[in-house]
Amino acid sequence: MKIAFHGAARTVTGSKHLITLNTGKKILLDCGMFQGMGKETEDLNHHWGFNPSEISYVFLSHAHVDHSGLLPKLVKDGFNGCIYATPATIDITKTLLLDSAHIQKQDIHFINKKRSEEGRSLLKPIYTEEDVLQTFDRFKPIHYHQAIQVDSDIQAQFFDGGHIVGSATVFLVLTENGKSTTIAFSGDVGRYGDPILHSPQPFPQADYIIIESTYGDRLHDRIETYANDLLKNIEETCLKKKGKLIIPAFSVGRTQELLYALNDLEIEGQLPQLQYYVDSPMSVKVTEIVKRHPECFNRSIQKLFKVDSDPFHFKGLKYITSKPESQALNTDHKPAVIISASGMAEAGRVKHHIANNIENWRNTIMIIGYCEPDSLGARLKQHPETVRIFGSQYNVKADIVSLNSMSAHADYNDLCQYLACQDSQEVKRVFIVHGEPNVQVEFKRRLMKKGFLDIEIPELHQEFGI
Repeated sequence: MKIAFHGAARTVTGSKHLITLNTGKKILLDCGMFQGMGKETEDLNHHWGFNPSEISYVFLSHAHVDHSGLLPKLVKDGFNGCIYATPATIDITKTLLLDSAHIQKQDIHFINKKRSEEGRSLLKPIYTEEDVLQTFDRFKPIHYHQAIQVDSDIQAQFFDGGHIVGSATVFLVLTENGKSTTIAFSGDVGRYGDPILHSPQPFPQADYIIIESTYGDRLHDRIETYANDLLKNIEETCLKKKGKLIIPAFSVGRTQELLYALNDLEIEGQLPQLQYYVDSPMSVKVTEIVKRHPECFNRSIQKLFKVDSDPFHFKGLKYITSKPESQALNTDHKPAVIISASGMAEAGRVKHHIANNIENWRNTIMIIGYCEPDSLGARLKQHPETVRIFGSQYNVKADIVSLNSMSAHADYNDLCQYLACQDSQEVKRVFIVHGEPNVQVEFKRRLMKKGFLDIEIPELHQEFGI
């Protein structure tokens, strides 16, 4: 059999890995959209590197758009098989895909208005809401630890990845000519000791492993410190400077972690009496979905449910969904905490909040997760004197802080612990994906010290025989 890497190859986006059996069956692991790649992004999202109509099955590790975002295009371009994922992943993915189609519709309308005035040909979105709806019937749920015999040659099993609600390690047993080969795909690996989710679960011995490496070269701050770090920034910005704390946060995972931490501070009597806003219609929808999947929560939060019926809500919290309400926050100068998407500050309402608040020294912009190098979030983390937003130049007078303790991605210790369930001598080859090239080289060095000797860092569209 062969395996080819058509996304998340020496970059942290666009996850797509294609396994081809000698029988001709083709298995796609994830079908992610490229994001934050500058001028390359559009071209990358329009060219597969393979024929979608030839794909037999898709196995989806989790709902994030860089792992699921091109599923409607896959169906639109000829895929007619099943998409296997956990129930929580299916619920969240459906919501995210509809939102993605809506955003594309808005963006294309704006772009085509300019192109029409210039007499240029009009563009089309990658896919529409109708295309998304056609994708829904393809989803098939797999519960954690449930071994599914997909067909005579393919068995699949999911193990909790601990990254976001529903995330999974995909474990496949593939049979060719009476011989079985096992492949484990990490998707994105979460952290051990997460306050909400289960820690990443061990998985059976694999012949081949495909593993992410987002933070394969560094250690995060201790995970239990992030509530205190968050409180410190609220007190410094909102109480002392009387300003706004702007937090770009992904709708899936990070927003719920923030709400849980703030709720915990309220329970402990430490949460300042302020107005707290979640300004993201998508975050509101996803938070409700998350509440419907308590099977993904760890024991600590299960115990909390006995005394707190909603661990994602607290006094002073207001969800913003309408555009006028969002715009009104920019003329309200009272101290407040605003949590808004997107997490890289590259799009969405948070970009407007940053533009409206970045030139005021009283305010703080807090970056709490990974940002693609070309994104606004990454540029802000460099503490520039000026920054360009929506084509205009802004003086950076607000404080820019990073909160590394809140990352939902494993650091190198977590990744090594994740692989501790494996006998390195039995693993024939490890493929490192989903990371920046320099990070992957460092992570490869660490894995070699752990006894994994055959390690590849694939290039985009590179194929290997296995």
